[in-house]
Amino acid sequence: MKIVTALIFYFLLLTSVFSQQISIPNLQQHIKFLASDSLKGRGTGSPEELIAANYIANNFKKLNLEPKGNNNSYFYNYQFKKPKSPHDTIGGETISARDVVAYLDNKADYTVIIGAHFDHLGMGMDHNSLDANPEGKIHNGADDNASGTAGVLELARYFSQNNLKEKFNFLFICFSGEELGLYGSKKFCENPTVDFSKVNYMINMDMIGRLADSTNKIIVYGVGTSADWVPLLDKTNSGFKIKKDSSGIGPSDQTSFYLKNIPVLHFFTGQHSDYHKPSDDWEKINFKGEEKVLEYIIKVIEETESLPKMKFLTTKNTEEGKSSFKVTLGIMPDYTFEGKGLRVDGVTKGKPADAAGLLQGDLIIQLGEIKINDINDYMKALSKFNKGESTGVIISRAGKEMKMKVTF
Repeated sequence: MKIVTALIFYFLLLTSVFSQQISIPNLQQHIKFLASDSLKGRGTGSPEELIAANYIANNFKKLNLEPKGNNNSYFYNYQFKKPKSPHDTIGGETISARDVVAYLDNKADYTVIIGAHFDHLGMGMDHNSLDANPEGKIHNGADDNASGTAGVLELARYFSQNNLKEKFNFLFICFSGEELGLYGSKKFCENPTVDFSKVNYMINMDMIGRLADSTNKIIVYGVGTSADWVPLLDKTNSGFKIKKDSSGIGPSDQTSFYLKNIPVLHFFTGQHSDYHKPSDDWEKINFKGEEKVLEYIIKVIEETESLPKMKFLTTKNTEEGKSSFKVTLGIMPDYTFEGKGLRVDGVTKGKPADAAGLLQGDLIIQLGEIKINDINDYMKALSKFNKGESTGVIISRAGKEMKMKVTF
């Protein structure tokens, strides 16, 4: 009888733990709300973004997580001067914005930070949309980055309700101001509400909702920020094809933490034709794919429990992090492409690439005098030009080289 009772107890324990795995219905609920038309694209500092912030805070509160913003609240308030254009470094209008921050205190020695940005492009008024005529159109940002925000909420639920006391504390943070220049993460890192010397590492999620089932391919940035990352990612991988980028500086909020000497990882399921367009809607999210990504992140985190505190490594920064651009070609690079050259994943109507005749699928192999082997070469080449200048671009289309003239 004792054996039967013990088996029943063990079964109930397993059932309880299993029930706390990632919930697709929860992901659907979060993304549908955050990417709804009623939130008008969650533009930084907008009333609708405040509604999104309150939604996130209420979910943290339901999980009984400790408020870790300003003044014993879930909100980390700050101000910044809104850029007048993508290359403006001075700024104009002062914007008030807020991150949403919660803490799970497991009485551990070290803390793991899990983050994602929840702002998006609003009504297309900030010069960062890739739509030909963006102003007045709702940019819902389902993948960018309601998907990552939903990921933070689901991981917060998992780690707070899984009946397993992890060997880390957790800081869950949803950033505002990312689309305008990583403002939310920068401001938090300037005056954090936790002791950064006790932070083990930071995991960031940006656009994790469009996993391609045909390839199972994800991109993970920051693998060079600790010697532990690559072995861990390989050991816990259960079917992903992973493109690893060593740099700590990349196109999202993990950069702010890397610059504070914290090891980072940034998960990304890849670029797509709806990026920064009004068509980035919740119906296009691969919810099962996002579930797989989040379960992989859980495996990575739980595997780090058996390791000492991670040692931070400085990485070689990409040209994207160092170059200044006065022009744009108007293409969407395929960040998952691993061959030589830069594959075009999308072309914005009315931009220089469109006028020159470039098409989706073209492979850029030279821009001006610089041969393009990868995204870094492309960024380096782009930084050489000023508005109004013309140059040659060599592409490969269906295996045939073609030379075109582009005017910025």
